[in-house]
Amino acid sequence: MISKKIDDATAALIPEESDDLFTLRRVIRAGDRIVGDTTRVIKQEKDFARPDKGERVKIRIALDVEKISIDEVVDRLRVQGTIAESDNESVSKGSHHSMALKIGEPVTLVKKVWTDVDKKLVFGKRESGSFLLVAIDTSDCGIGRLTGTHLKLMPNMYSGASGKRYKTKFNVEDFFRDVQGAISSAIRENDEMIIFGPGETKRRLGNFLSGSPAAKGHVIRVIDGIDSSGEDGIYTFIRSDTMRQALTNSKIAKVSSIIDEVMSLVNRKINRFTMGFDETLKANEAGAVQSLVFSDKIFEGQDEDGVISFLNRAEGKGVEVYAVDSTTDVGLRVSSLGGVVSLLRYSLTG
Repeated sequence: MISKKIDDATAALIPEESDDLFTLRRVIRAGDRIVGDTTRVIKQEKDFARPDKGERVKIRIALDVEKISIDEVVDRLRVQGTIAESDNESVSKGSHHSMALKIGEPVTLVKKVWTDVDKKLVFGKRESGSFLLVAIDTSDCGIGRLTGTHLKLMPNMYSGASGKRYKTKFNVEDFFRDVQGAISSAIRENDEMIIFGPGETKRRLGNFLSGSPAAKGHVIRVIDGIDSSGEDGIYTFIRSDTMRQALTNSKIAKVSSIIDEVMSLVNRKINRFTMGFDETLKANEAGAVQSLVFSDKIFEGQDEDGVISFLNRAEGKGVEVYAVDSTTDVGLRVSSLGGVVSLLRYSLTG
């Protein structure tokens, strides 16, 4: 999440992944104020206009929060409250409104009190990074942007090496130029580019891109160990030991290591882990949890406010807390294990 402290009470925020929305859910409470863009139906006052028909317009409001919840669509939060300020004179102050917080859309959060956990979640040091993953061979290329544990894939690109486009002679640099154009539209500031795939095509692309406008200011790394390209290559990389070695300090590498350690303890029948909400809650109350990983599955069958309170108590005790989503294999694995797993400092009995 991009965050900037404006004053002691106010912060400007841009959520970049699902994890950031979970963070906002944990930070925003009743009594806070959210400033952002939303839409509202404005009643028409024209002659002959239907009295029940209105026009939906974009407005900027300050909303005094009364309730916040995770929407059924996981990539947004629903905030309900009363309008304190508006840039549209047709919208009356004090009226009730519901606005959605979404990935990539900036908001301003005003809090009377920022707890230590709030400050850690919003302003604390984040695991590096964001990566543009490029899985290429002479036949196809997959491009995905990995932020935290959230993966966004672009449509697969095909070179047409054996098709009509290059029916006379295949020129790989023509394909590289297409890939460069796609990279230019996908890459963001501070992204690191990771190129992999079978054969030597990955190295040739790396050389082609070095010095190009698409790669200017970005670290480019070409790595071995992944023998597939395209979308399949992206998923293979994310599940691999190669990923953990290449992205050592990244969030996804840390989360993958935690899950693998949990499964290793399960197989060795060492009771130094938990699976599911109830087990993890009890372990946290005992002060035994060292790190935990949760997905949106944790909220199924549980009171949402209770789950949020549990996560914040864990964070307050110094537990490493990681959220994951279903765009990557690690998120699916956590969901299949009850929505939350943890590593313990010591074994619990009884």
